[in-house]
Amino acid sequence: MKTVLFGGSGFLGPVILEKYPEITSIGRTPPPSYITNDHIQIDTLDDLSVLDNVEIDNVIFLIGNSNHHFLNSQVIAGIDYNVYPLKKALDYFSKRKINKFVCFTTILLYDTFSSTESISEDHPTNPYLNEYVFSKHLSEEIVEYYSDTVPSIIVRCSNIYGPTKLVRPDLIPTLIQDVVNKDKVSVWSKKPQRDFIYLEDAADAVMGLTRTSYTGKVNLGTGKVTSVGEVCDILERLSGKKIDNLDIEVTGPIHFCCDTSLLNKLTGWKPKYTIDQGLEKTYLRMKDWASHINYNI
Repeated sequence: MKTVLFGGSGFLGPVILEKYPEITSIGRTPPPSYITNDHIQIDTLDDLSVLDNVEIDNVIFLIGNSNHHFLNSQVIAGIDYNVYPLKKALDYFSKRKINKFVCFTTILLYDTFSSTESISEDHPTNPYLNEYVFSKHLSEEIVEYYSDTVPSIIVRCSNIYGPTKLVRPDLIPTLIQDVVNKDKVSVWSKKPQRDFIYLEDAADAVMGLTRTSYTGKVNLGTGKVTSVGEVCDILERLSGKKIDNLDIEVTGPIHFCCDTSLLNKLTGWKPKYTIDQGLEKTYLRMKDWASHINYNI
């Protein structure tokens, strides 16, 4: 089946493309230069007629913005970046017959204050937490609107991490950028426990989902939690640099873990990388990059 990917210049997109060279990239910005996949240049999602004669069975749609800090500081940025592009793409593909449309939201939609257990797809949600989460809620509603004409999977992502040259708000990339660029490094608190999944594992899980007949929501994580303190310990061993604990109270739950039994049942997928292995690959690659780029942080 012919698979295309929108958003190949971002965080997860290049990893999927590199691992699966048969996928065609589609977007306004080409993927990084080391990506050898075919690329179809489009200047806007307002007119996708350029794709009318392109064979497309599966769509992986990664266009959007996950910078919580930016989106939560703007009134309509979440709508502009996360809702409108998805609506335009789904409207186009509703007029074509495709096998599967895969898009991405967040496990932050779950009402995590009501449980300390692993969270399954039927767990209650709290879509009104902030602008970012609300934009992802609206995205899911749009997918539901088109569900009769576009068979879709909504991937609710946990904390995906891995090497990146982008400045992102996520804990691990930010922490590693600090470790390789700053003399003093600190975290607010080492207590929170999160479900961290390495980029390459996430890519394999997404591709597995495109081969299923399933439609609906599915969690993407490892089903295991790692504390911020454990992440810091691993990075201290790798870098030899001390990471201070400011012991500042943080918002949000202390324990946040995905129930990934549905993903495992659908695809047979299991993560290949432990947190130690994933952090080592991420640190070493970003350390190598550090002498060649400026993160502007």
